[in-house]
Amino acid sequence: MILYELFSFDFLRVVWWILLGVLLIGFALTDGFDMGVGALLPFVGKTDVERRVAINTIGPVWEGNQVWFILGGGAIFAAWPPLYAVSFSGFYLAMFLILAALILRPVGFKYRSKRDSAAWRNGWDWALFVGGAVPALVFGVAVGNVLQGVPFELNDMLMPLYPGNFIMKLLGLLNPYALLAGVVSLSMLMMHGAAWLTLKTEGPVQERARAIGSVAGMVAFVTYILAGIWLAFGIKGYQITSVVPANGPSNPLFSTVEHGGSWMQAYADRPWIAIAPILGLAGIALATMGLRAGKEVSTLLWSKLGIFGVISSVGLTMFPFILPSSKQPDASLTVWDSSSSHQTLFVMLVCALIFMPIILAYTAWVYKVLWGKVTVEDVERDSHSVY
Repeated sequence: MILYELFSFDFLRVVWWILLGVLLIGFALTDGFDMGVGALLPFVGKTDVERRVAINTIGPVWEGNQVWFILGGGAIFAAWPPLYAVSFSGFYLAMFLILAALILRPVGFKYRSKRDSAAWRNGWDWALFVGGAVPALVFGVAVGNVLQGVPFELNDMLMPLYPGNFIMKLLGLLNPYALLAGVVSLSMLMMHGAAWLTLKTEGPVQERARAIGSVAGMVAFVTYILAGIWLAFGIKGYQITSVVPANGPSNPLFSTVEHGGSWMQAYADRPWIAIAPILGLAGIALATMGLRAGKEVSTLLWSKLGIFGVISSVGLTMFPFILPSSKQPDASLTVWDSSSSHQTLFVMLVCALIFMPIILAYTAWVYKVLWGKVTVEDVERDSHSVY
């Protein structure tokens, strides 16, 4: 027997669907508070030293946190090549916007304190704000569009085609529901960043983070509920109407899909998935209350639980769809027909089982070493060796 045949093709597809979710959630849980701190930076720090305190809570860890983003992109490219091709074709300008914003972060960290000029430093502070707020917003906008279906079609060669020019593709993403999803994402990550600052700082920075973060948490809670109601009653869902052959080939055009009904049918078919939105709402609510009460470690943990629940609710609601098509529903990408080969998924799984524990181990070690608060005294004492 060939080794990879120990696991069925469909089993490996589901495993890599789960692993993709793990990587995306890992990115949101770790780099999410980096983006949140960036979005909060101009508001929690009123002086140069206070802003340096906030920056130094994430400066030593953001590169390691971004590993999850790189792994997620690599997993999409290797495990779900049609998803990579279709999404990057349609979201090209949005992806470029995210990357341009993320590039501002390392540049801002490195150059901000190179000149003792208030205007220079203030400019880089706003660049760090853009580097945090823009990706947080655009990621949510992308999720909102995926839930509605993306207007692409596949030709006989499985080449993705989109209507309109590249400007219209970007503007088409900025629809009301997608913007609402963007607000959910931005406010949730600002809450997460505030929870991190509450844990890592003290004094005025901590107090402002608690105040702003509690407001962001309430916004996230309300907008997440509104987005769920809108999804249930205002947005059509997708259902596979033909029987997809077990362990079949990766060709989306072999199945038939109906665009109609509601995404909420998933909760009737699999009632247990309701735990995801419940965890999302509970985590956000408890994190908000923790910020208001002045809790530290528990607030960050509740915030992580809320993010886990929110992101999981999207994936579980859509399953088995990964990227539905509003223009040609039969071209929708699902778990069963848009993966790499059987052997590729197996080899990648072996690699993941080897390297994921290593990544988790060194990440845990880094956070252990860097445990503790960043204070004004730390920044003033080591002004030439900190960010």
